Amino acid sequence: MKFGLGSLLLLATLGLFAQEKENDKKLPYPMIENDSLYREDQFYLAFSYNILLNRPSGISQNKFNSGFTGGFLRDFPINKKRTWAIAPGLGVSYNKYFHNLVISKKDEVPQYNVITEGVSYQKNKLDQVFIDVPIEIRWRTSTPQSHKFWRIYSGIKLSYLVMDKSRYVDATYNITVTKNPDINKFQVGTYVVWGYNTWNFYGYYGVTPLYGSKAKFKGEKVEFNSLNLGLMFYIL
Repeated sequence: MKFGLGSLLLLATLGLFAQEKENDKKLPYPMIENDSLYREDQFYLAFSYNILLNRPSGISQNKFNSGFTGGFLRDFPINKKRTWAIAPGLGVSYNKYFHNLVISKKDEVPQYNVITEGVSYQKNKLDQVFIDVPIEIRWRTSTPQSHKFWRIYSGIKLSYLVMDKSRYVDATYNITVTKNPDINKFQVGTYVVWGYNTWNFYGYYGVTPLYGSKAKFKGEKVEFNSLNLGLMFYIL
């Protein structure tokens, strides 16, 4: 009796296995395979702390000077292993600077002065928004099997200013200046991104000064070069 039941169970198991094998041959969809021609096309988003370099004597920053940049990059691998690539893109940047340089206008001409020490004020900042065209060279250790890898991306970023606003507020004055003609509308900068998987350090240096040669404080040029340090995140 036990032998008969065992034989039936064995035959049933073999029958199910054979049916599964047969069904595998008739799958209505193709089996998914690793993509050997993958690209790292990605949306990117970076948050940074902004530092003004080349400040004239007497000009200082205060509070938290923040910024972010985001957009999309198109990946073009240039070697067989796809560990090297070129990636152009399109994005937008926003930068905010707090400092003690007051920008005003007299007869439509921008004026630059420093807040007198000891004067109490509520706000003094500069906001800027840019449209960006980044172009970068990429090296990474990615494979078709995994998107967790080491990366070093470096390139240049071409930017065009679409909005600028400086504002100073104290108990007596509320001064707002927009479309400052002394600000360089076209900006060129270099940047580097390095890290692993989600966490990537980001550094950007503005080669083009924020202000042109006409912007002066006490006869000294107010140019400023921006150094932005922070974290970059990528979304496939």
